[in-house]
Amino acid sequence: MDLSYYGHLDVDVLDDGTASRDTRHGSAKVDQMDNLEQVAELIRNCDDCSLSQGRINPVPGGGNPHAPVMFIGEGPGLQEDRQGLPFVGAAGKLLDSLLASVDMKREDVFVANMVKCRPPENRDPAPPELNACAKYLNRQIELVDPKLIVTLGRFAFGRYFPGEGITKARGQLREKDSRKIFPVLHPAAVLRRDELRLTMIEDFKTISEIVKGEPKEVGMEPMVPMSKASDMSRENDQVFQLSFVDDPDPTAGSSPRFETSAVNVEEVTHPEQLSLF
Repeated sequence: MDLSYYGHLDVDVLDDGTASRDTRHGSAKVDQMDNLEQVAELIRNCDDCSLSQGRINPVPGGGNPHAPVMFIGEGPGLQEDRQGLPFVGAAGKLLDSLLASVDMKREDVFVANMVKCRPPENRDPAPPELNACAKYLNRQIELVDPKLIVTLGRFAFGRYFPGEGITKARGQLREKDSRKIFPVLHPAAVLRRDELRLTMIEDFKTISEIVKGEPKEVGMEPMVPMSKASDMSRENDQVFQLSFVDDPDPTAGSSPRFETSAVNVEEVTHPEQLSLF
């Protein structure tokens, strides 16, 4: 059994080679994840990091247990924390619209997050929190065994390609650890910058093509027609340089820090932002 993904956790190796956690303080036993429901139950009772102290409901994730596509986001927001379900807020409604645009629905896919509990005030997840949840996400991926993993935003993309920027990498089919990875922007980015809507629509068309087995060369980026690209933004050169989807440049001095969390969109001022057209 590969124990590398238990990260910083205090893991004991048993005589049979499995890993276990002491459960005297309510910590999850990580050797009892034979199916998705067992993983979800362990998440519901997990107290492996401080996020468990402030949550209303953990959000294990869910969907088709044999989905060809698995979407990985950053973490629960306000509505997800209230309901215990992934992507049920404004970003989730937009995700549903994007899926519908390529004749897919939520029941066709599996949706999970890097962290399973809402970070306070929707701040970025901290490394210990990401590490604490890694065992659950890793097992979910193993059990679903999707044909394609779609990473939503920079945190999920950074799981596979740390140090790379999502705004330059989005729309390019990659491979890592024998899995196909397709990074896209987080739906929350579209809610903040409407000019990104066309980019997301094009990326979801590519997702559909990959799932259907249509040719898609690894590492190639789908091109947005120039006639459409000119309408995408009045700031065309800045469309893919957005601080809320990539880490702010640490060398930029005292420039204001923009929100970088992918889950900060709790309310939408204009309801029409939830539709694609």
